[in-house]
Amino acid sequence: MRKLQLFPWVIGLLCSPLAAQQRHTITHEDVFLMKRVGSPAISPDGRWIVFSVTEPSYTEGEQVSDLWLVPIDGSAEPRRLTNTKGGESGVDWSPDSRRIAFSARREGDDAAQIYVLDLSSGGEAQRLTNISTGASSPLWRPDGRAILFSSMIYPGAATDSANRAAAAERRARKYNARVFDASPIRLWDHWLDDRRPHLFVQSLDPGAPARDLLAGTQLIQGAGFGGQLGTGGEDLAAAWTPDGSGVVFAATTNRGDWTHGDVVQALWLVGASGGEPQRLTQGKDDYDAPEFSPDGKTLYGVMTPTNEHTFNNRRVVAWSWPRTAAAAPRVVTGGTDHSVGAYTIAPDNRAVFFLAEDAGHQRLFRAPSAGGKEQEVGTMTSGTFGSLQIAQATTGAALKIAAVWESATNPPEIVRIDPATGRSTPLTKFNTERAAKIDWQPLREFWFTSSRGKRIHSFYALPPGFDSTRSYPLFVLIHGGAANMWTDNFGLRWNPHLLGAPGYVVLMTDYTGSTGYGEKFSQDIQFDPLEGPANELNEAADSAIKRFRFIDASRQIAGGASYGGHLTNWLAVTTTRYRALVSHAGEWDLETQWATSDFNYDRERNVGGPPWEDHPLWRTQSPMRRAAKLHTPVLVSVGERDFRVPMNNALEFWTALQRQQIPSRLIIWPEENHWILKGEDSRFFYKEVAAWFARWLGAPAATGQ
Repeated sequence: MRKLQLFPWVIGLLCSPLAAQQRHTITHEDVFLMKRVGSPAISPDGRWIVFSVTEPSYTEGEQVSDLWLVPIDGSAEPRRLTNTKGGESGVDWSPDSRRIAFSARREGDDAAQIYVLDLSSGGEAQRLTNISTGASSPLWRPDGRAILFSSMIYPGAATDSANRAAAAERRARKYNARVFDASPIRLWDHWLDDRRPHLFVQSLDPGAPARDLLAGTQLIQGAGFGGQLGTGGEDLAAAWTPDGSGVVFAATTNRGDWTHGDVVQALWLVGASGGEPQRLTQGKDDYDAPEFSPDGKTLYGVMTPTNEHTFNNRRVVAWSWPRTAAAAPRVVTGGTDHSVGAYTIAPDNRAVFFLAEDAGHQRLFRAPSAGGKEQEVGTMTSGTFGSLQIAQATTGAALKIAAVWESATNPPEIVRIDPATGRSTPLTKFNTERAAKIDWQPLREFWFTSSRGKRIHSFYALPPGFDSTRSYPLFVLIHGGAANMWTDNFGLRWNPHLLGAPGYVVLMTDYTGSTGYGEKFSQDIQFDPLEGPANELNEAADSAIKRFRFIDASRQIAGGASYGGHLTNWLAVTTTRYRALVSHAGEWDLETQWATSDFNYDRERNVGGPPWEDHPLWRTQSPMRRAAKLHTPVLVSVGERDFRVPMNNALEFWTALQRQQIPSRLIIWPEENHWILKGEDSRFFYKEVAAWFARWLGAPAATGQ
């Protein structure tokens, strides 16, 4: 077993008299009401960090989100910068480190606009843009005299008045219909329309209009044009060229291939005054996240190979700048061992720093910018980093790194990272006092070798008041994805400590297909979507039972969401070892999930081809085909607005359970999507899970939830 190391400030919390004498069993309020600390934005001079803090509330409309400021040397406590009803997003510092720009919808705004706050002189933030379609993702031009932003534009609208007219025409329609000629048509929880992202430049000169850089170009007129679709909108991932004469951005031209091929992005260059964009990357691979080196001589980006696999790790690639159209990128880091997450370039241009998932943690790595083996910065053995930022101060200044650090027992806080040792120093402590009062222990971990010869990693969480001489039920908690991993972090959904509060040992296993264990491990789920991973979950439970005498083998339960729900449904038809199951957003029939989900192509590639071809996996690894073997009681849960795993899956599963007369309970969340996010819905969900398992284990349901 790997020895668990904690940062010194965390050890102090756990060993304090308060933590030892006044700790209580975790409640839903402890989880949901923890303040949520956002990503840090470091000023270019390396002196300050701006970040958001969200103060959640169970009452809709009473949640508060504001920007805060803290010195990176920790010489002063954080102070609040904004105090408004609406929140702010997309913070970016001006090159002189005196001002910040952000997107916000303030009183009187019909849509979010870009605001600028001068930190050197104080006062209120001033609205910079006034565009009917809204403005997001501000980015200062290198000279500090203009800001780039993004907005969603109606087809053919070359001016803001044209956008206003298009919006008014649609509001005036007497019919209500959605009409599509090509996929995609919906994503996660919302229907898509024919608007597309454009890039604008807004001068800081008084009265200057915003300039649409893409208006009238052939690029945007193509039916396949679009940005990266995500849960938060559509992104063009832009970066100013070093001299401010142009913008590099990522966009696709084959969006219409959504249901029958890979939709990939290329990098493009457009002039700061507009004009037809020039394509910078060629081929079928996917490119994203452009960034220039501080000396302006290198363009970096993230490349994800496109091939026969359903999953590939992300690589950082680079080109000399200015570059020729025919130049191929060189791979700097990432690939076989690690998939690159957030990355940035060191001020001296000699190294690339990046975050990557690795065996249950997101670690900080450094790689030579000329190429070569990456090395971890320090040795992380607890928690995880997120939202990496490096100050782009002048060469010769001390390297300053900031990130968010968290663990399963330490909610996220802003930290400064020592680039030599990897040690982190907390700059905020918004949740420290509350976390110290909870009776919980850091996650523990172990490895075992599966029957297929694979090394499999698991975390486990111990219940409150843990006593190794007692016996506890085992809760096998299954992560979604499948391209995901259990991480030593603090989670709102499926929090292992809250789920284990009634007195369960919670086991979290990274089955084949999980990320963080090398590219091949993630790819090996292809052509074995359910059976192999489910067997590893059962074997992990066997290994835990063998290792730990405090686990009661006769009292096992399991559950999960999304792909974790898929695997839960498979367990329901392949084993009777579990007393009860909980399945949220789980697929039941591979064929109907393929046909109704918002994301289709990888599903057929994962089993060998579309359902009408002779690929046996559509039958042999579809839980619906084994409904006759249903025996275990199941709590089925689904969000009515879930388009990733649509509600029909839950209804089909529920119908099969009822037809087979298996004890079952169905919860439909009318206002939830793929995740249960509303406070009272979340509280009710945790209560229902506790009560369901208590019913079948013969144990009392948790109280105070």
